[in-house]
Amino acid sequence: MTATLENGHIPSHPRQHRFHSRVDALFVRPIGALPEPGRAVLPRTRAAVDCGWGRLIFGQTFSDPAEIVAKLRMEEPGQRDIAVYLTEPHVMLALAPQELFLDPSHTFRLDLGVWRTTEQVSVGIGQVSTGFTVRRMETAAQIRQINRIYAARGMLPIPEDFLMRHRDCPQLTYLVAVDEQDGGVIGVVSGVDHVEAFGDPEKGSSLWCLAADPQAPYRGIGERLVRALADHFKARGRAFVDLSVMHDNARAIALYERVGFMRVPTFSMKTRNAINEKLFVGPRPEKPLNPYATIITNEARRRGIVVEVLDAETAYFRLSFGGRSVVCRESLSELTSAVALSRCDDKTVTRRVLQKAGLVVPAQRRAGSPEENADFLAEHGGLVVKPVRGEQGKGVTVDVRTPETVEQAITTARAYADTVLLEAFIAGQDLRIVVIDNRVVAAAIRRPAEVTGTGKHTISQLIEAQSGRRAAATGGESRIPLDAETERCVRCQGYGLGDILPEGERLFVRKTANLHTGGTLHDVTAALHPELAKAAVTAARALAIPVVGLDFLVRDPTSPEYVIIEANERPGLANHEPQPTAQRFIDLLFPQTAV
Repeated sequence: MTATLENGHIPSHPRQHRFHSRVDALFVRPIGALPEPGRAVLPRTRAAVDCGWGRLIFGQTFSDPAEIVAKLRMEEPGQRDIAVYLTEPHVMLALAPQELFLDPSHTFRLDLGVWRTTEQVSVGIGQVSTGFTVRRMETAAQIRQINRIYAARGMLPIPEDFLMRHRDCPQLTYLVAVDEQDGGVIGVVSGVDHVEAFGDPEKGSSLWCLAADPQAPYRGIGERLVRALADHFKARGRAFVDLSVMHDNARAIALYERVGFMRVPTFSMKTRNAINEKLFVGPRPEKPLNPYATIITNEARRRGIVVEVLDAETAYFRLSFGGRSVVCRESLSELTSAVALSRCDDKTVTRRVLQKAGLVVPAQRRAGSPEENADFLAEHGGLVVKPVRGEQGKGVTVDVRTPETVEQAITTARAYADTVLLEAFIAGQDLRIVVIDNRVVAAAIRRPAEVTGTGKHTISQLIEAQSGRRAAATGGESRIPLDAETERCVRCQGYGLGDILPEGERLFVRKTANLHTGGTLHDVTAALHPELAKAAVTAARALAIPVVGLDFLVRDPTSPEYVIIEANERPGLANHEPQPTAQRFIDLLFPQTAV
């Protein structure tokens, strides 16, 4: 469960609190500057706390709405300030109607006076209660992983040096969920202690920036982090924890209500900046597009390019700017020629073009008689069977090792194309490299769908639960099919779909790593070996295609060895965030709008 949360506390008086102190500053004490035992923290006025992504401006500490407006006008570029606990937002809007907008969020509060710690989050299908632990953020490596999660969730990253300086800060608390298997961060939440921040007489606290890794194999990460932060503030003697969540985020609201939060009436205000644009421009007038088209059209709108949806169901749209128009279907545009399209569409042609360009490709032949197929299998030991045309892994069977299975796989592939290819199976990591305008823009390792055992649920139940999570994380684009290929993969590892998988054991349930069959992507752009990048650009030039997703098999993305197995003329750009795939695509189409 992931959400971006904007929070604060609610004044008990119907109008703004008016503290008597005359201090006016950013009220974040130096790291480690805890109050002396027994010394009260005095309330402060005009309080604003720097959270790294922007400032929390506590409205109840201001005596005049105009002062809050002035504070919001001091917002730094690339930051997102939020004024919280406003009792007179209508006055602020009247003072700056073109600069500010009312945040469309609900505020929820957890009363720590009556709330009781729950040590165990309820376990549902596919959830492993012992798969991860929650602890304080400590290391630079954890900070980098936190920002990776924020980027994957479309949230603002926080400067690494800021997080390092504030990891032990009394005003700010950062908790992370850590995978017990590999030590990686799979979730994060932060909190603000209002007493430490500005001497809050109501002894409040607030929860911010809750995010879970969309690739994580566990459920309950968000709930565990929320409960852990509540435990932390309750131990400090705080009276409540507040948060705010978008009014239409039903899943997040259900989570908070399950923990015990209740809605309270208060308002927040933000500036009309590019970060907040989707909150104040209103709903899109067109029919919704899929995530692969949406990431492109959002970037186009941000640059002032006119977007016209031609066919929402098939993701066709027209982009117009400066008297010029380009029709696209997701990342496939009119700039891709029919010749380039046909080269990628036929996998035998793709292989020949790449081989002539001096690139490494696997041995391949068309499926023939059972005897010919068996001979090719004997020569290579394992095969990949796939239709000559197709995408999204449909009809593909990987690592086939018996003549009988080869013939079954050929029958499956013929449901998608009359011509079927046999290809030498090469073990390695599945690497997708996106090339736009002959430049590598993104690279990601694609991992096949897997499930983690609970010791209670069958493999079939685990697959259905994980498939639901993948669908929710990808807008319905990624699901694990319960088909013959999934059953074969499970059986090859000594299990049946009806078997109960031991707690904590991980099981790959597909051989292919396609996103559409439940696979996950893990960004490796920064670590990509130069030889792999060079091979990708050479392939794009050989195919004469401006936008392409190239599928490599590699020993490791940091090593030069590779084999190129396919080229996709319509790669999913949304799969590679935080890399700027949509930005580079719009740069290609309308270079005059590039920043």
